[in-house]
Amino acid sequence: MAFAVPLNDGDSSIAEARHLALDFLTRARTDLDVTVSARAMDLTQLVVSELVTNARKYAPGPMVMELRIVDSSVAVTVHDSARARPVARPEDPHRIGGHGLEIVKAVAQNFHVHLEPAGKRVTAHIPLAGEPAAGGRAASSVHSRRVGGPQE
Repeated sequence: MAFAVPLNDGDSSIAEARHLALDFLTRARTDLDVTVSARAMDLTQLVVSELVTNARKYAPGPMVMELRIVDSSVAVTVHDSARARPVARPEDPHRIGGHGLEIVKAVAQNFHVHLEPAGKRVTAHIPLAGEPAAGGRAASSVHSRRVGGPQE
């Protein structure tokens, strides 16, 4: 199951992307009988929000979000027009904002960036069954942080 959609240029693109991700996972549950935990629903919306926020902030031009069910995960991919790789800042619990990439990497089963001639694709895989990411922190430690800023 796959779904790709261009996102609008306004601030509503972030909320729209979260809504589309929730709808996609709900359809996977009901139409394909895919097991999708509540944790996977929450984390997918968080990852979508962070990746779309990052693309809106750092990449002028068009943006496309793609969602795919791959094995036992949902792959969230955001295509944007910037060729620069996102870089996480060093961990700093006192910094307000700027933790987006750090959070995505902590909750994703797999994270990668693919540079293309006209931009990049940033992809994070979220486990559908809801188990913590391999080597990642537990969701409670991620959710206890302030999640207010975009990715670096």
